[in-house]
Amino acid sequence: MNRKPKLMNFLQMRNILEPHINEMREHMLINNEMAVIHGNAEFFKFIIQQNPPFIIDDHRLGYINKGEARININLVERHLTAGTIAFLGPGTIINPVNISKDFEIYGIGLFSDFPMPFTQNQMPLAFNGQIRDFQLQVDSAEIETTRSIINLIWHMTHQPDYNHQAICSLVATLMYHYDRLYKIYSDRMQSSMSREQTIFDRFIYLVNKYCHKEHQIKFYSDKMCLTERYLGTIIHNASGSTAKEWIDRALVTRIKAELRHSDKTTVQIADEMGFPNPAFFCKYFKRNTGMTPLQFKKT
Repeated sequence: MNRKPKLMNFLQMRNILEPHINEMREHMLINNEMAVIHGNAEFFKFIIQQNPPFIIDDHRLGYINKGEARININLVERHLTAGTIAFLGPGTIINPVNISKDFEIYGIGLFSDFPMPFTQNQMPLAFNGQIRDFQLQVDSAEIETTRSIINLIWHMTHQPDYNHQAICSLVATLMYHYDRLYKIYSDRMQSSMSREQTIFDRFIYLVNKYCHKEHQIKFYSDKMCLTERYLGTIIHNASGSTAKEWIDRALVTRIKAELRHSDKTTVQIADEMGFPNPAFFCKYFKRNTGMTPLQFKKT
């Protein structure tokens, strides 16, 4: 049986949404380079039908205008409400939990063919690859600025003479705006955040980045210059779960995405995920899910 690729990228989104594009045309544009969502979230219901979790390989920036959503983003469940700006970067794993009927979002997705307005070493800090995602509750003035920039992008993409340079400049403006907000609000959060929470957030970032190869707590404690025992105590105090449970949760999420959305064999996935052999991989997966990889793939 052929499985869809694991990535929810431009090609998959276009194939899923194409039959419904006419009914969404007033609120959504999608071309080879980018998508623009303008005040609607109808597309979510079609995406969710494709068996999440999903992995994206592009940059997505937006803000919540109305309603609310609970979405598991890179292991952590986020409650997104009106007034929240959000960035999801390449490699982000998304698993929607619940989205209200009045949920309304404005935003853009920049696909791999989009001519980025920066070279890699000139990217604003928030987008240079060190930060996989962020969600910030900002004030009404900042939301209005965000809305104005996205409205201009929406308007320019609908001009008969599609002007790449103008659109790239507006995208750069939006990214600089998000970068500034990230610096302001993350500094505020950092100053009020406990040391335990800071360590926990750093741990989760590292687990998301390395779990497909590194399954042991020692790797993460060494990265953070902490002892295994101290790191384990902090993670349990901050979250109620052990460090190993977080690593397993991340790893199983990655494995599920591979099994559900790729044509890779169990042998290939076991090797890519750092398991010594397929038998050990199968036992690990069954211990954590109650199913063998083959049983899960058939669900």
